[in-house]
Amino acid sequence: MNTFKEDLEVGVSVENILLERIQKKYPCATLINKFKGYDIWIPEKHQSLEVKSDQKSNHTGNMVVEIEMYDKPSGLMCTTADWWVFYDGAVFVKIKPMEIVRCIFDNKLVHTEFVGNGDTKAKKAFLIKKDILFKYGVEFH
Repeated sequence: MNTFKEDLEVGVSVENILLERIQKKYPCATLINKFKGYDIWIPEKHQSLEVKSDQKSNHTGNMVVEIEMYDKPSGLMCTTADWWVFYDGAVFVKIKPMEIVRCIFDNKLVHTEFVGNGDTKAKKAFLIKKDILFKYGVEFH
């Protein structure tokens, strides 16, 4: 089992891989550190991206979409990002946050509670089948 620090390092690495891809077309794109709203800003398009790396989804089949942590809205419930980009270790898929909400409603999903790696308290999140969620987005090349 990975530690929180290891998971964080993987997340930052994935953000950098995606940033490099984006900068080939939009050289001013930048990684935003220490800001909860989103991870990458693309000034040329005036767009923001939240990056979610969930390589465990290849074993579970599910992507985790957090909605509450420490009894406060988090993740999808308070995002300011224009797009969420999910990475499963093989592909990047970008989805508008309202399309994630639509996926939840269309499929009548119910959130679950669990204590995440490195957390001290349970979070609320949707575990969304990757093949269902990815239909609401487009692959990011």
